[in-house]
Amino acid sequence: MQRGRIDANELDLQEKVVNINRITKVVKGGRNFRFSALVVVGDGNGHVGVGMSKAIEIPDAIRKAIDDAKKHLIRVPIIGTSIPHEIIGRFGAGNVLLKPAPEGTGVIAGGPVRDVLELAGVRDIRTKSLGSNNPRNMVNAVIQGLSELKTSEEVAKLRGKSVEEIIG
Repeated sequence: MQRGRIDANELDLQEKVVNINRITKVVKGGRNFRFSALVVVGDGNGHVGVGMSKAIEIPDAIRKAIDDAKKHLIRVPIIGTSIPHEIIGRFGAGNVLLKPAPEGTGVIAGGPVRDVLELAGVRDIRTKSLGSNNPRNMVNAVIQGLSELKTSEEVAKLRGKSVEEIIG
């Protein structure tokens, strides 16, 4: 995982709206309606980010969420067409199991998880949602899991060994 900021302007990012919610606030004069948007952005080549935002109009909420997602990009280590190792991403009550899969398997994942993985550039992976099916918790659990992935080179460097000693 790369430390520091990733410049969103240098990447060719695509956006995907995962979820839009209507929020109601009851006030003295009646009800105030707002909309919250959950958006995933990614370049399909190892960079992905998630953003959330609220606004009175849906297009404004989506635009603000895209800007938020661009500020929170992470780098995903991809080995071939899959992830380096199995991991469980956790966020709130949402737990998502991410397992590498051989080439040709495809993305086996449910709605919000699939959006994140496809925009990250992962082509072959198996996933299972273990906790909440709330889109926000699921998406954030996947992002948390992907951000903790490490390649064998990074692990070898941390342990002060060679890659051959780690792999065996």
